[in-house]
Amino acid sequence: MPKAPAIPDQDALRRIGGQVTKRLDDDPGVYRIDTDKADLFAVGDFLTPAECQRLCLMIDEVARPSSLHEQGYESGFRTSYSGDLDPHNSFVMGISRRIDDLLGLNPATGEAIQGQRYLPGQEFKPHNDWFYTSEGYWPLERKRGGQRSWTAMAFLNEVEEGGHTHFTEIGVSIEPKPGVLLIWNNADRDGAPNELTKHAGTPVGKGVKYIITKWYRTRRWR
Repeated sequence: MPKAPAIPDQDALRRIGGQVTKRLDDDPGVYRIDTDKADLFAVGDFLTPAECQRLCLMIDEVARPSSLHEQGYESGFRTSYSGDLDPHNSFVMGISRRIDDLLGLNPATGEAIQGQRYLPGQEFKPHNDWFYTSEGYWPLERKRGGQRSWTAMAFLNEVEEGGHTHFTEIGVSIEPKPGVLLIWNNADRDGAPNELTKHAGTPVGKGVKYIITKWYRTRRWR
């Protein structure tokens, strides 16, 4: 019987997933969201109101039309504005290190923190954060650090209407609350990319939505 094709980075994803999941489950300040379809966690008041306000201002300085590997801004799939925050800024470094420490991950595996801004009507349609290894972009991403293991995303402001993070396969919709950090494992317990982590940034109805996101790879990010 032929062997199933190997999943790139599967052993690392299984190992990292298990380590971080145990760490978060053992942390009394971390709340596990009730689902058996993914490892999904939340931390309330991870960021202070002052930190949130400062990050919003920083996002305004770097925000440009968002893009994807597969399609550009004009496709309408991701219509937010986004930009990487300066990784050498001492304030950004402090936030980044706190996320690293919470998850217990090597800082070298973390991508630069990305800020995102959604105006009324803007959205990010259902997608996964992990990379599709059959796509043409994968050889480059493999060299840049491999598959994405964990995602950490913080809400920075109150949104008047809409702008939820909707995990479409799990059936969980998270309302943006300033200071809350949302964390999830992009792989399943066996180390395979988890299709059930598909999520959407639903359209903002009124107001503006600001978030920051940090992704982690299986190896050093380049």
